[in-house]
Amino acid sequence: MSLLYVTVGVKHFTNTDFFVAIVPPIINWKKEAVLISGFIEVVLGVLLVFNQTKKLAAWGIILLLIAVFPANIYLYISEFARETLSISKDQALLRIPFQIPLMIIAYWHSKEIHSKQLSIICCGLFIPTVIYFITI
Repeated sequence: MSLLYVTVGVKHFTNTDFFVAIVPPIINWKKEAVLISGFIEVVLGVLLVFNQTKKLAAWGIILLLIAVFPANIYLYISEFARETLSISKDQALLRIPFQIPLMIIAYWHSKEIHSKQLSIICCGLFIPTVIYFITI
């Protein structure tokens, strides 16, 4: 999970235009928002590795996912954003629900003691989620 957030965070710096295209128009400083969110993703991804900071990182990830959720909605409703990323409206719609498993998995990381059921659910959610994000 840590590697996923660090990788995506770094992509905010190496492929900034990709992320700028999905920043809703209400945000004036699009590039800055992309770079800040990328930096936060990298930091949280690194903090997820250490037991002392894992809980803080997990809750930070949940808050970050909530904060960037409007970008996924904008991608779905904006023809310009979809054309820029060369994806269909259906693909944009498919992207929206992936925020939920990411939040569930982050929540799992916030726990010191894991229930067997939640662990199984998170393992089941993790694989398709990672495959999806690797392919975008």
